[in-house]
Amino acid sequence: MTARRPLHEDGAGAPIRWALIACALVFLAAFLVVPLAAVISAAFEQGWRVYWDSVTEPDAQSAIRLTLLTALIVVPLNTVFGVAAAWAIAKFTFPGRTILITLIDLPFAVSPVISGFVFVLLFGANGLIGSWLAAHGMKIIFAFPGLVLTTLFVTAPFVARELIPLMQEQGPEIEEAAVALGASGWQTFWRITLPNIKWGLLYGVILLNARAIGEFGAVSVVSGHIRGETNTMPLHVEILYNEYNFTAAFAVASLLTLMAVVVLAAKSLIAWRTHAVLTTSARPGLAVSDIHR
Repeated sequence: MTARRPLHEDGAGAPIRWALIACALVFLAAFLVVPLAAVISAAFEQGWRVYWDSVTEPDAQSAIRLTLLTALIVVPLNTVFGVAAAWAIAKFTFPGRTILITLIDLPFAVSPVISGFVFVLLFGANGLIGSWLAAHGMKIIFAFPGLVLTTLFVTAPFVARELIPLMQEQGPEIEEAAVALGASGWQTFWRITLPNIKWGLLYGVILLNARAIGEFGAVSVVSGHIRGETNTMPLHVEILYNEYNFTAAFAVASLLTLMAVVVLAAKSLIAWRTHAVLTTSARPGLAVSDIHR
């Protein structure tokens, strides 16, 4: 019996293939390329001078600094948490493992606005511990710590969820062999585990960074929209737009767009690199013998 050729090699499948490609390109053009081009066009509608003034005025500069500082704090913390959680879940069996997985997925299931309100109920002036914080001179809500905490919460799953299936697929055999050969826990992690997950880790960090920079709902609830103090870039864009200052709003939005494009390009590069590694290597990562080098 003659083996059926794959669809991409079958002449009858060519029209279907090209129709699907055309549909995908039209969709991307209509819902991605055109809106992004419209944002850039609107940002420069009144010329380069107005654009430059819009992104360098004090409130815009404060929003940019606050956004980058929040990401600078959140990304390393959630990267460490994601690696630790994924390693524990994928490599060990322990009581409460299922509960831990559910808790990691919780920010995906809860609306960011609800997440912000949870922090208000905890740390607000009338919250559970808000009065105690106020008595000790600590301010969480309507201050920078609140932005960091809410961003930490909504971005917590990204690295862990990227690494858990990857580590589960690899299994614990290589690490167990390394330990049996006398490697310490840190040697096993740095020489065996980390090289095997590095591309998945980078992919998760990129997604984490993108969400940290672009988060709106949760930080909007806890920020108070204080100009120059608690407004991140997405919040600053909203305020400018509500004030009908459209050119300035699109100017700041264009910076967010540029960040998004860079993140998407890095994400695509990591995805391509990961696919290349998986298709050209028969075994993951390093050999167990590498731990002693």
